[in-house]
Amino acid sequence: MTPIAEVEGRRLAVSNLEKVVHPATGFTKGELLHYYATTADALLPHLHDRAVSFLRYPDGPEGQVFFTKNVPPGTPDWVTRAEVPRSEGPARMVVIQDLPSLMWAANLVAELHTPQWRVQAPDEADRLVFDLDPGAPATVVECCEVALWLRERLAADGIEAYAKTSGSKGLHLLAAMEPTPSRQTTEYAKRLAVEAEKAMSRLVVHRMTRSLRPGKVFVDWSQNAARKTTAAPYTLRARAEPTVSAPVTWEEVADCGSPGSLVYRAQDLAPRLQAYGDLLAPLLDPARAAPVP
Repeated sequence: MTPIAEVEGRRLAVSNLEKVVHPATGFTKGELLHYYATTADALLPHLHDRAVSFLRYPDGPEGQVFFTKNVPPGTPDWVTRAEVPRSEGPARMVVIQDLPSLMWAANLVAELHTPQWRVQAPDEADRLVFDLDPGAPATVVECCEVALWLRERLAADGIEAYAKTSGSKGLHLLAAMEPTPSRQTTEYAKRLAVEAEKAMSRLVVHRMTRSLRPGKVFVDWSQNAARKTTAAPYTLRARAEPTVSAPVTWEEVADCGSPGSLVYRAQDLAPRLQAYGDLLAPLLDPARAAPVP
């Protein structure tokens, strides 16, 4: 019999709580649900009004891993939905607005991915994002070097950048923007990626071509496109260990001396939130949003 949990007055079926979903550490689905419940206050504002895509890994990262954009079958009627335009026609997508909806999503065992726009204006980006992805033997150490350069370059345009780990190998840079057509934010991000490559040609590549990437950091500007999504802050990633896309301070970025120094797991986040609060909270403040140059 499937256990039923009550979350803020909503009844929610939760299943297989003992199942190991991150095999390297024996991290169970029950622990995953606990992680999301305890980080919800920081996480939910970053999901608010954004259509969520799910990268599901119900049997762990070595089992079947699949992407779900449309509202999954069996979604409770109290979970918010939104109609989102797509090139192949409109899609119905989930919008996680509250704790019961977050816990329902957590029970799916999924990474949470969001676009740079809100559902009220699906082609108006209010975020700028750079995904810094290292090609071996480059690591997050090189990503940090590139991130510091991009931070200064963005500051020169009056844009304040914030950093988080990808939860995988790299680093994400985020900035709050005044609502701007996604096409324009994408063009601006590409321009800066090209500039970064010119300034640090030994270290940076702005094109996705695999053969160009070994030993360099790919500055992926393309996730600003309206159709693209990025791993949400605080989401767990589908990896052997329960690594998290965790906000980091610029001091931590500057001091990054080894690939392991910016790896944060589920159990690290409660003490970090206690020490720092939500390091990405400024992204939620409309007064800090900058115009796209």
